[in-house]
Order: sequence, then C-alpha cells, then structure tokens
Amino acid sequence: MANVAFIGLGNMGGPMAANLVKAGHKVTAFDLVAASRDQARSDGAALAESGAAAVKGADVVITMLPAGKHVLGVWNEVIPAMAKGTLIIDCSTIDVESAKQAHALAAKSGMLSVDAPVSGGTGGAKGATLTFMCGGEDKAFAAAKPVLENMGKKIVHCGGAGAGQAAKICNNMILGISMIAVGEAFALAEKLGLSHQALFDVASTSSGQCWSLTTYCPVPGPVPTSPANNGYKPGFASNLMVKDLTLAQDAAKAAGAATPLGKHAQEIYQAFDAAGHGGVDFSGIIQHVRSLAGK
Repeated sequence: MANVAFIGLGNMGGPMAANLVKAGHKVTAFDLVAASRDQARSDGAALAESGAAAVKGADVVITMLPAGKHVLGVWNEVIPAMAKGTLIIDCSTIDVESAKQAHALAAKSGMLSVDAPVSGGTGGAKGATLTFMCGGEDKAFAAAKPVLENMGKKIVHCGGAGAGQAAKICNNMILGISMIAVGEAFALAEKLGLSHQALFDVASTSSGQCWSLTTYCPVPGPVPTSPANNGYKPGFASNLMVKDLTLAQDAAKAAGAATPLGKHAQEIYQAFDAAGHGGVDFSGIIQHVRSLAGK
C-alpha cells in the first residue's frame, strides 16, 4: 500500500480520499475548508497543516481542485517538497493548457505526472465507480492505474499530457447537449399528452437511447435513482456543467473547431445558472426548457 497525499477534499475529493483509506493506503489530507478536513479525519485520513506538509514522504500526490489556476498554484507549492520520482495525479477538470503546464512543472523536477479528470459525479465518487480519463506518459499511467482503481471502475489512458482533460471536455459536451435534447423531448411529450413512462419505454429501447435518458432521466418515475426523483438534488450541479461547457468552447476556439450545438448548450445552461439554479442538478435543465414555452 502507498503513502498518498490528497489535496482538495470537496464533494468529489472527500469521498475519493475515503475510498483510498478503505483500500488500505495511508492517506494524509489537506483542504482549506475546516469542515472538509474534519470529514476526512472521520474517514480515517491523517491531516496536514498545508499542502506542502501533506506531500512530505508521499509516494503519490493527488489533487482535486476547482480550476487550472488552483492546480498550478498548488503544484508550484508542493512539488519542491516532494521527493524526486514521486507520482502526482490531478483529478480536477481544468483547461488543457493548464494541464500541460502542470505536466511541464512536474517533468522539470523529475516527477511522474498524470492528468486524470473523472466522470461519475458524487455517486461515483462515493461508490468508487468513477471513470478516469488519463493523460501522461506510459510509465506515469502504469504507476497511477493501481491507485486510481481504488476510486473507480474504468481507467482509460487517452494519450499524452492533457489528453485526459481533452477527453473529459469532449465527453461532457456530449452530455450537456444530450440532456437538453432529452429534456426537450419530454417537455414536448407532456404537451402532446404522452406519459413520461410511455416515452421512456419507447426511446430507451429505440434510436433515442442515450445515457441522459436511461441512467439520468430528467423526469420522476422511469429511473428511480435519477435526481429527478429527489427534487433535482445534484449529483452534478448545473454550474459545473456551465464550467465544463465553457472549457469546451475555449478549447474549440483555441483549436479552430466548430461546435455550434456545444455553444448553444453552454448558452442554455448559462441562462439556467443566471436564473439562480446553478446548484440544481444539471438534469433539472428540463425546468428551463418548460419555461421557454411560456415566452
């Protein structure tokens, strides 16, 4: 078992660190938020007074932070305190350029590094069923995979530095677009007098089938585990979808790619967020779709 430093103990990072403890790793954790530190202690992690203190003696360092500037700030802080050859994994969802800069920082100091953003939401973090999309050299990925397997069920090596972030951005653009499409279909079905269950029974076994429908159906009933059955309490909040769709648009602009549906999805989720619904699960976008009919 490894000595693991975990920095960033929020809604995703906290449960992920707890699963590493359950797997038998010695976890030393740090977060700026006192409540997150307290929860990590309850979950069996040791606490450090700073990120730099957390990484001393660590075999593996994992970060789970809000944005690229936070990742670069923390990596600049902790890498000088790490032993040469230590593996550092960033599980945050950030822009591709910041991910590449983080890899460069690690390489300059002789560290192995992987960008490994996740898919699966808070339920996946708690259940250790996340998908990890990984970027980095083969040697770094080989070292990271056994650790990531304690927190997820599918670990994919997508390519070199930043490739994990690229895969995450593309995947979540599909997710945002498809959830709006499913929401529109159910809103139309309601107007046409078609029951939610009837549409689900047809579309879930026909050409309209997709994850947004069969796993995360945006109306109560057909999929009991969907947030729609729990007042749209977030597994993945709408403001996070705005973040990811914005990252996708920034990447598309930088790469010279045309993503008209991705751009429109971003605008729709931004409007939902601006109306005060950023903390609602992203499947709650059906509420916004319904509201458009009255305009």
